[in-house]
Amino acid sequence: MVGLVETIAKSLVSDPDAVTVTETSSEGKNIVIQLKVAQDDMSKVIGRQGRIAKALRTVVKAAAVRKGLNVVVEIVS
Repeated sequence: MVGLVETIAKSLVSDPDAVTVTETSSEGKNIVIQLKVAQDDMSKVIGRQGRIAKALRTVVKAAAVRKGLNVVVEIVS
């Protein structure tokens, strides 16, 4: 899941070297993925009215369901 989020995020931003993705396993099948990008690229990852962020979460959730996991993507500044 981390690789998927990292690949998508790096293709969206101007500074791909500043993209950091960390994975935290809460309980069993619950996973939290935190995405951190440069401050200037934050708007590119979130998009207008959160559309890109919502699409990113949808793609990750679809991949997670196939593996039987519950994944939450957080975009942190």
